[in-house]
Amino acid sequence: MEFTDKVRTYIFASLVAFVVIGLIVANVMASKQDDNFAMNEALYNQAVQLQTDGNYEGAWEVISEVLKAEPNSEIANYLAAVIAANKGEVKQATIYMQKTMDINPHKVEDPLFMIQLGEIFVAAERYEDAKIVLLRCQEWGWAPEEIPNYQEHVATLLAQIENLQ
Repeated sequence: MEFTDKVRTYIFASLVAFVVIGLIVANVMASKQDDNFAMNEALYNQAVQLQTDGNYEGAWEVISEVLKAEPNSEIANYLAAVIAANKGEVKQATIYMQKTMDINPHKVEDPLFMIQLGEIFVAAERYEDAKIVLLRCQEWGWAPEEIPNYQEHVATLLAQIENLQ
């Protein structure tokens, strides 16, 4: 079967039109995604600021909006855990900390995350879980600059667990 020049021209023009339309659609979709990302980032930053200022209720409302849009965001779940813990809702904080670990299992290598996880487990009266986390902190010998007395704090929490059991 042979194609005439006219048929080849139509095929080529159709392919070019298909590619151009595809690029336009991809650009429009990417633009919407960029807008959503920028909006969620702004909300996240607002939640961080409210949490830093001690406005935990306001921070909770804002981070809840972020979590509705991005339920599998590691940083949003982590911030939700910190906010919930500061609000005294430790059971909810443990759920968000667990979800953070489910999303990123490497968080167990983060000294700040681990000490916070241990503190939340102690507050939630999950002493065995807290003990596992805190012993890991002790075994790894972490001493982050942000927390100069890290190991002393770990030892204090472990002693507190022993006294409570």
